[in-house]
Amino acid sequence: MAVFYALLLGVVQGFTEFLPISSSAHLLLAREIIDWEGSVALGLSFDVACHVGTLLSILVYFRSDVTRLVQVSLRPSAWGDRLRPESVLFRAICWGTVPTIVIGVAAGEFVSGSLRTTAVVAVTLVLGAVAMLVVERIGKQDRDETTLTVWEALAIGCGQALALVPGVSRSGAILVIGLLLGLRRRSAARFAFLLGIPAIFAAGAKTAFDLWVIPAPRLDPLLFAIGIASSAIVGYVVMKYFIAYVSKYSLDVFAAYRLVLGISVAIWFVS
Repeated sequence: MAVFYALLLGVVQGFTEFLPISSSAHLLLAREIIDWEGSVALGLSFDVACHVGTLLSILVYFRSDVTRLVQVSLRPSAWGDRLRPESVLFRAICWGTVPTIVIGVAAGEFVSGSLRTTAVVAVTLVLGAVAMLVVERIGKQDRDETTLTVWEALAIGCGQALALVPGVSRSGAILVIGLLLGLRRRSAARFAFLLGIPAIFAAGAKTAFDLWVIPAPRLDPLLFAIGIASSAIVGYVVMKYFIAYVSKYSLDVFAAYRLVLGISVAIWFVS
């Protein structure tokens, strides 16, 4: 059963990490529903494995973009170039990562502790749904991610940092702010995934450090392999089809899903 649950949680992570429906909310709810004995002990270490998997899926899917961004990062003379799209994108990712680092360091313990509840998840799922419905109707959607200014990148970064709260959704927050700033859905989604590289890496590294300081019970390496493989494979497929979907259609279906799930969680919480 442990193998089955590891596979299930890995699939949940890979499926929800890149959709604007909140992976943290679904993992929290999955553990509550499954009530897997030992899932608390598994939590931190297994989260590292799942983060590694989703990070690998981004690096593989966006390998060409990542290669160009790495090339820019190794050439300081290119950092300030305002004409090369990859230089502009590199700066936007750097600035967009700053709020996540600052807020993560300042309030990470509070968010991962006090706010990790089903009540918070119910509220944030609904609020996120409303935000999506609103920006779909007021955003101009006539820009791409290589036109972002420093302040706009910081604003999007604040949205990503806000996603530390379970139920907000990192990709959802970035999509909402991106659309509000006039980005096309495809451009906002692409930027969300690229901006997620340092964020997901940092989250995995921090959790790994926490485990090194306070080791968790020894776990079967097979569970880690299952978590990495399942989240990576599912994450890659979800990214591919999600980008194709948002290029043509609105976020309304995801907003509707969040509303239904949020209301259902609220009813479950009070019952």
